[in-house]
Amino acid sequence: MTSAAVELRGISKRFDAVVANDGVDLVLRRGTIHAVMGENGAGKSTLMSILFGLVRPDSGDIVVNGVERHFRGPLDAIAAGLGMVHQHFRLFDSMTVAENVVYGAEPTRRGSLDRKAAAARVRELSDRYGLETDPDAVVGRLSAGARQRVEILKALHRDAEILILDEPTAVLTPDEVDSLFAVLRRAADGGATVVLVTHKIHEVLAISDEVTVLRDARVTGRFRTAEATSGALVQAMTGREVREVGNPGTGEPGEVVLEVERLGVTDRGVHRVRDVSFSVRRGEIVGVAGVSGNGQHEVVAAILGTDPIESGTIRLLGRDLASLDVRRRRALGLAVVPEDRRGEGTAVTMSTAENLSLGHHRTPPIGASTGWRRGFLNLRAQRDMARRLIADYDVRTSGEKLPVGALSGGNAQKVVIARELSHDAPVLIAEQPTQGVDIGAIESIHQRLLDYRDQGGAVLLVSHEIAELQALADRVLVMFAGRIVAEYSRADASTERIGAAMAGAAEHRQAGEHEEAAS
Repeated sequence: MTSAAVELRGISKRFDAVVANDGVDLVLRRGTIHAVMGENGAGKSTLMSILFGLVRPDSGDIVVNGVERHFRGPLDAIAAGLGMVHQHFRLFDSMTVAENVVYGAEPTRRGSLDRKAAAARVRELSDRYGLETDPDAVVGRLSAGARQRVEILKALHRDAEILILDEPTAVLTPDEVDSLFAVLRRAADGGATVVLVTHKIHEVLAISDEVTVLRDARVTGRFRTAEATSGALVQAMTGREVREVGNPGTGEPGEVVLEVERLGVTDRGVHRVRDVSFSVRRGEIVGVAGVSGNGQHEVVAAILGTDPIESGTIRLLGRDLASLDVRRRRALGLAVVPEDRRGEGTAVTMSTAENLSLGHHRTPPIGASTGWRRGFLNLRAQRDMARRLIADYDVRTSGEKLPVGALSGGNAQKVVIARELSHDAPVLIAEQPTQGVDIGAIESIHQRLLDYRDQGGAVLLVSHEIAELQALADRVLVMFAGRIVAEYSRADASTERIGAAMAGAAEHRQAGEHEEAAS
């Protein structure tokens, strides 16, 4: 067995009353890919932040290559040979790949950046690790997969021998995931140590050599991946069996309730959405696939009314929404689970009860719209409704008075789902409803979406996760460069087809077909 590159011994960390890590031991062996798994709030992010010097532990030891370390910050960790690729890229969009890679550790010539040397360094690292990248490309014009390669190159440029990747596949196409895994395997085979923080069991089984599972701040499982099963990993993560939830595909859609025709959206002179048309019927889940930045979010914003449209028509229950603001669209029957649950879906400093009534606090029984009580809240009704929804949706909280910002990501998302599904809206737009959510909460959210559909609700489901769309959607639309480039029935929505369309293959094929027809 190979020697340890990193040993974390008895790591403990408390934030006020919350125990994030409780005596955690972790061994990362040189030349291996080690997955760290756990539900939201299990402590994996805190543990990785401690390893990279972002957070100081209350107790415990960090040993890197046999030397005990006391990191005062990330620069100390980088100097010790660690590098971290964050889930949300930390790049300068207006700068080139080479400028981003060497930023903070630039080769210089006569006191200025040596651009030729920077580009040569990028090419050298790209060739060595199979990270195909143009050093002169402007980062803001790159795909998500290409940006991630730049983040990895940044760490490698600083001679990182231990790479930490936080949820690295969240915004990648299947082909980009395969390419990333090939890079990670090549790095490990070359002697690097790779730490993969993820909640995706199939990826862990596909790429890792060893797995450590955390639950409630403690280690609950250690596995050699070759001997692990998905059931054993789930049991270690959740303490119970989690069943797979899927759409049986037996429903019969009803009338059209949401209709989008020839929608166009422009932002600061850039066409974000081009000639998009689709409809969603009662008792139907329509999925929208696409790599982040291809117009899906802008379509949602146009329907909700938060962004202006340049052209086209949006109808809800047959009514044109052009003259209606966000509040009136919601009142007409539009429920929304936004992508940014912290910034848009919740008010993190407000209580769970207040968040569960947001958007509906003006209507009975919580808000009185007439009489002398107009403008006042019925706090008892608000509390009673909150307690009922917390119980019905299994929101793990100490009570309805706890601020939503103190909840884990999965429980905060349950609050949003509970609020949006509790008012009998005919249409639900769910944008990345399980992004960053643990496996137990995913099961619950998926079942809620299917129950809503079965009760006659219409769902527009926007997701980066192909497996999620395959499990839930009756039809799948694929967006690329602001257009719908493909549509697949449930039976035809294979990973290969959706992945190819997400990468633009369907658009190129359709363009070729149009040219042939024209000739």
